[in-house]
Amino acid sequence: MTALRRATSIAAARAGFLASVVAGMVALSASAVAQGTAPNPFPEPIKPAEKPPAAKPAVPKASPKADAQKQKKAEPVKASAPAVLDDPNADLAYGAYQQGLYRTAFNIATKRAQEMGDPKSMTLLGELYSNALGIKRDYVKAAEWYKQAADRGDREAMFALGMMKISGRPPPPNREEGARLLASSAKLGKAAAAYNLGLLYLEGQIFPQDIKRAAELFRQAADAGNPEAQYALATFYKEGRGVEKNVVEAAKLMRAAAMADNLDAAVEYGIALFNGTGTPKDVPLAVAVLTRAARQNSPIAQNRLARILVDGLGVPADKVQGFKWHLIAKTAGGSDPDLDAKFAQLSPVDKAKAEDLARKWFGTK
Repeated sequence: MTALRRATSIAAARAGFLASVVAGMVALSASAVAQGTAPNPFPEPIKPAEKPPAAKPAVPKASPKADAQKQKKAEPVKASAPAVLDDPNADLAYGAYQQGLYRTAFNIATKRAQEMGDPKSMTLLGELYSNALGIKRDYVKAAEWYKQAADRGDREAMFALGMMKISGRPPPPNREEGARLLASSAKLGKAAAAYNLGLLYLEGQIFPQDIKRAAELFRQAADAGNPEAQYALATFYKEGRGVEKNVVEAAKLMRAAAMADNLDAAVEYGIALFNGTGTPKDVPLAVAVLTRAARQNSPIAQNRLARILVDGLGVPADKVQGFKWHLIAKTAGGSDPDLDAKFAQLSPVDKAKAEDLARKWFGTK
């Protein structure tokens, strides 16, 4: 059975390791901008945070209520299930899970777990109990099923149980035991476990802080395609922390993470393309990458895109569109005194157009 979760950070999906980078990238030094001494309109991101946020299990996006309605309409014929279940290689339970038929998945997985001792089914039961999918949420039962599967060598269960131990669900938390489980899962090739274990080495609470070891674990996860690890390792290469500084490798990893829809990596990759940092300078591609990130509500991308369009940096100037993105970014706290000053000098007609486009973006009149 493939991984039950796509979320891979110690916080929820997309929170995690370098969240403060995004906040720090918003603006140049106000004094430098005011004095006109800023060396580059696209500064590189600030140094990342040393400490990741506290652990919290990921919650799937699916709505249990909607799944229940879907199940009433599309419940498979139960009479055919037993024959399929005789085949130990058939994963009908996980197939039902993927379709959102959680109660069906629960029934099939329970039968397989009890009659066949199937660790994959045990892991699936842990997932259903921990996320209240087709069954009432019960962290105690979830942990019990995860443990049975982990004791049988299932790396997904080791990872899930480790995350529960770290977060204290059910209480009390046991971060040492959680770390041990993550290490076991990582040894079996679970990329998310290696990434989260790297975060713990970076944090320096359970283990003595070891940046080099964190980088090694991030590399393991990055090579397995984990976008959060690719982004984290890229930052290490850019800063020369835990690895030798290498902006080319940093840009390569940022690109890989961006292609996997890591929004923070996409923003930094767009900036690297614009500046030609570690990758050939490509303004049109930078604009495309930043535009996509801006449309995904990244205030950093919105700010950088605004600068490009307002000043015509490598592309034809479009002040109305540029200031639209500036106004949108400001609502998220993305202040930019330089753009504020330029907006004040805009003609009343163009100013009204930009404000109207910003209001339409937010769905207001």
